[in-house]
Amino acid sequence: MADNTGDSRADVELRLPAESAFATIVRTTAAGLAARLDFTIDDIEDLRIAIGEATALVIPEADPGTDLVASFWFGRGSMTVELLAEAVDDPPLDTESFAWQVLDTMAQEASAGPEGGRFRVRFTVSSAVGAGMTGAEL
Repeated sequence: MADNTGDSRADVELRLPAESAFATIVRTTAAGLAARLDFTIDDIEDLRIAIGEATALVIPEADPGTDLVASFWFGRGSMTVELLAEAVDDPPLDTESFAWQVLDTMAQEASAGPEGGRFRVRFTVSSAVGAGMTGAEL
């Protein structure tokens, strides 16, 4: 497995139209991958919420007719997710938005904003059980 730093090739990459109708596919894919990493049901639901908020940040900023690229890196008990879409106007991140506030709270690490003609959201979530923690450590 990758070390989930993002410096290497993603473990899984998904490319689809940058339209809100496709956000559910990203959430479902992330949930399935998290299940393979032994995330708990609660952790998977938190991930689904985080993905929903991340797509709510990226998709409105995407240029019409472009793709949304979702990349997933796996770590020991963790997953790093990056959502990326073409956004030539380099829109700024609204750090006061509900979507950003929720994502920033749910993720261990989160960053977002314009980057070279694209809008990117990247975050890492973990599962205590998937990381091998016991009840005494939780």
